[in-house]
Amino acid sequence: MSDLIKRSISLSGHRTSIALESEFWAVLDAMAQERNLSFAALIGKLDASRPPERPLASALRVAALQQALQQASDNS
Repeated sequence: MSDLIKRSISLSGHRTSIALESEFWAVLDAMAQERNLSFAALIGKLDASRPPERPLASALRVAALQQALQQASDNS
């Protein structure tokens, strides 16, 4: 795993910073591209669908993991 990389994004009109490893950012970038969404739009959708008790960074890691597992399943 690599070091944490911070990205800043506006969610619901509020600026926030998220720190994730580069591997997670790569999967999230690919997810946005596959869904024809801007990166901010994808993060906004994931933010809106997460349970309120789950931190945003954790929700993004879970979404990236689920995407990677789905792709691995599709390729086997």
